[in-house]
Amino acid sequence: MLTLNIAQLELQKCKANCKTGPQAAMIQWDDFRFFIAAARSGTFSDAAPLTGADVATVSRRVARLETALKATLFVRSSTGLKLTAIGRNVLSECENIETLVSRLHEPVAQKLIAGTVRISASEGFGNTILAPLIPSLIEENPALSIELAANSGFLSPSIREVDIAVTLSADVDSRLIVEPLTTYRLGLYSSADYLKRCGKPRKLDDLLDHRIVGYVDDLLYAPELRYLEEIRPGLKPSLASTSINAQREIILHGGGIGILPKFIADGLTRLFPQKISLERRFWIATHRDVAETARIRHVKKWMHNVVEASATALR
Repeated sequence: MLTLNIAQLELQKCKANCKTGPQAAMIQWDDFRFFIAAARSGTFSDAAPLTGADVATVSRRVARLETALKATLFVRSSTGLKLTAIGRNVLSECENIETLVSRLHEPVAQKLIAGTVRISASEGFGNTILAPLIPSLIEENPALSIELAANSGFLSPSIREVDIAVTLSADVDSRLIVEPLTTYRLGLYSSADYLKRCGKPRKLDDLLDHRIVGYVDDLLYAPELRYLEEIRPGLKPSLASTSINAQREIILHGGGIGILPKFIADGLTRLFPQKISLERRFWIATHRDVAETARIRHVKKWMHNVVEASATALR
């Protein structure tokens, strides 16, 4: 495995400088900037705007770095770029240097919060709780940039897909720092229109005679989303989606009855409130290498403040 650190890079640079002829390949330090952008964005075309260069330049600079390191950093395909094992190692070492530079810079910048923070969160929580308050975060920290991946599933901070992941379980991984963020409650909901047409269930067994809205079971991205068995064994959805927002829209427009987080259930009628009240917990996971940088600490603190301000909606 290739281990890249400052001392080794300096040694390689010296060796390269001592070589003569067309075969000599010297590391250009700025090439690492193009490599990092490509690794984080997944394609040369997406990396180009991040570097201020065109696609051809990004590709050429990465190829030059591979030549200098005598290693293949990416597997190229029609779907994008995938880091090789060596590429992952080089990216990790680059980010270690990036973290060190960030820490050294903090006193000089008087704790200026700057840089990009990519957050992965579940679709409902990301869209409903986090997204509306991101503009105020950026207004207070104009040098900060936020990338929010709010979708069905989580990206991994372990392999540096994101800086912060809001997950439904505490991931056991020595590379991560994981801490609780907040609990939230879920209930059984339907629309007034559906209940008027199909009748209101009086007991849990009556749910078997109703259209149930839920997740596509074999596409569940977290076991914590398997709600229906907790309510009534044997209960299955006849209308299913991988998207919690799509489920809400189906329920809102008279499609049936389903479990929703309280924070996205406005405008719906809650059923069996005394019998059905589920609880789940969100966790924050960050990679140890970046967890103590100013931007990550600040955004994590902001997220804790957000959930406290949203306590009524969540719990």
